Amino acid sequence: MTDLSRFTLPSGQQMAYRFTAGRAPAIVFLPGYKSDMSGGKAQAVLQWAQDRGRACLLLDYTGCGQSDGNFADGSLSQWRDEVVALVDHLGLDAVQIVGSSMGGWLMLLVAEALGGRAKALVGIAPAPDFTEWGFSQSQRIALAAGQTILEDNPYGTEPTPTHALFWSDGERNKRLKAGVAFDGPVRLLHGQNDADVPWDVSLRLASALRSADVQVHLIKDGDHRLSRDSDIALLLRELANLEALAP
Repeated sequence: MTDLSRFTLPSGQQMAYRFTAGRAPAIVFLPGYKSDMSGGKAQAVLQWAQDRGRACLLLDYTGCGQSDGNFADGSLSQWRDEVVALVDHLGLDAVQIVGSSMGGWLMLLVAEALGGRAKALVGIAPAPDFTEWGFSQSQRIALAAGQTILEDNPYGTEPTPTHALFWSDGERNKRLKAGVAFDGPVRLLHGQNDADVPWDVSLRLASALRSADVQVHLIKDGDHRLSRDSDIALLLRELANLEALAP
């Protein structure tokens, strides 16, 4: 496995990442909410990139995984700035961003910040604007009042927290209605048995993207994680297809 490295952010906190050098565009994998770079999809992408001689970057946001920080202090804007700072630090002039769940929202913000350096996007059950559609009215009122809400976590024993800081920042970074100023190729993969992110969110995102080269792949029996061998094989095929489109 690629060695773990640490990047010191302007805040003084250290961000954990793994980077393998290779051909551009570098693949940048953005994990989901409270997730990290140790997940199966991230590791599969890294191995695929290494086998193909492609540059690849995995990372943990601050407050997640092996990075410094407190998750309660995290936000989309902060994590966007961290990813961009790390891309700058590594001198990556061309990237292809893969975003899983919340990472699929963050990839839109990172792509906008990187401008022409962002060449293609791949969303895995992308969840843009989930601060709006993912909560009940009573939960939104509690969050707006500065409270933290806790929800059952189907993937672990500890409940999933949503902190007021994250929620309020997410409300300022919604894109489904505002539009996404990105013109490169985009591939969106979504399971129709996704119990966390409705699959029509990918259709809405396809409409919100300015790019004309957007494809949505619906997996009828796919769940939110899309981590089965067949799901990962589809992801890797799409990465290969995008590689063929790269100039």
